[in-house]
Amino acid sequence: MLTDTAVRQVKATPKPQYLFDGGGLYLQVAPSGGKWWRLKYRFQGKARLLSLGVYPDISIREARERRAAARKLLAQGLDPSDERKSDKRESKARRDNTFVAMAEAWYLRKSGTWAPSTAAKARFYLDRDLLPALGERPIVEIRRTELVDVLAKIESRDALDVAKKCRGWLSGVFRYALAAGVLEANPATDLDIVAMPAPRRRQLPHLPLSELPGFLQALDSYRGEATTTHAIRLLLLTAVRPGELRAARWEEFDLDAALWSIPAERMKMRRPHTVPLPAQAVAILREMYETRVRRELLFPSRDDTRQPMSENTVNLAIHRIGYKGRQTGHGFRHLVSTALNERGYNRDWIEKQLAHGDDNEIRAVYNKAEYLDQRRDMMQAWANELDALKEGRNVVAGNFGRSATTLRSQ
Repeated sequence: MLTDTAVRQVKATPKPQYLFDGGGLYLQVAPSGGKWWRLKYRFQGKARLLSLGVYPDISIREARERRAAARKLLAQGLDPSDERKSDKRESKARRDNTFVAMAEAWYLRKSGTWAPSTAAKARFYLDRDLLPALGERPIVEIRRTELVDVLAKIESRDALDVAKKCRGWLSGVFRYALAAGVLEANPATDLDIVAMPAPRRRQLPHLPLSELPGFLQALDSYRGEATTTHAIRLLLLTAVRPGELRAARWEEFDLDAALWSIPAERMKMRRPHTVPLPAQAVAILREMYETRVRRELLFPSRDDTRQPMSENTVNLAIHRIGYKGRQTGHGFRHLVSTALNERGYNRDWIEKQLAHGDDNEIRAVYNKAEYLDQRRDMMQAWANELDALKEGRNVVAGNFGRSATTLRSQ
């Protein structure tokens, strides 16, 4: 058997030298002075040769341990060379299948099915919270405790809604890796069990109906951008979501038919939505159309007309006319819903106008009615009422379009 001294002191010669240690292990000494551990063995009757490393990086003791490991594989009927290739492939797969690689593949596959706002939000929090913490880790090495720690950091800044969304996105990434054959189990399950309980959801600020006349008069006196005023009025006249209005394109409107058709990809519930336009909304849109200057968006950004205006624009205008913290763009949906319900309109019409999903899934499958005629009358009556409120006239439901009683009977 070789000794460490003998291996260390052996000198290079013009021809390669082979110093044997037994059991097929030997040290090959090249004329250049390099020293490599080799293992000769037979597998299925054929002579094979396995490299065990370079001396002195691999000592005699380590070379013998590797020989023993190779002999153990042979005893199990396995070829050490094939096992090494398999280990290398697995090692490469671990290096290639990082969390960031799986997350980007998942995002590319899923984001095309989301509304643009959802895709942008997922992209933002992937880049902000998830990729910095997990990005370069082989995904097979990530454990549930690490995911809990990442989410706890998000919760520590009171971003509980963000943490909830991140739980869903993490589950999606790991499910994608599972389906791709990279993982055997999903560590992102049951993360909600250790999540901080969310506080009761608060409604977005919106005015009581008694204060609506003052708001409308203040809006009428506002000297800001006309397009912002138009946006606020259209939110009140249609009850659409602010994001649906900001990204609206002229091609979606038929002003002669007084209809706005929002495609499914722009809707929160991923279903197309038809919005009847009261005469007041059509008048605003016709005025805007005359000054659109070949723009595809109704409300383009001032910095880049290919992009919609900022989501903060409407809320900033509301603040400036004196209603900061009391009304928001999205809060108009609550305001309109409250008003229409108080006036006795059919709940199905109101929910369809708001493009809400039905809590009863079976009922939602069978209830495909658009209630377009009923909603057209309902929203025209509401638009007329807004005019009356702004002018300080007394409001009587029956004076505007058809009365709520008549509508309920249909």
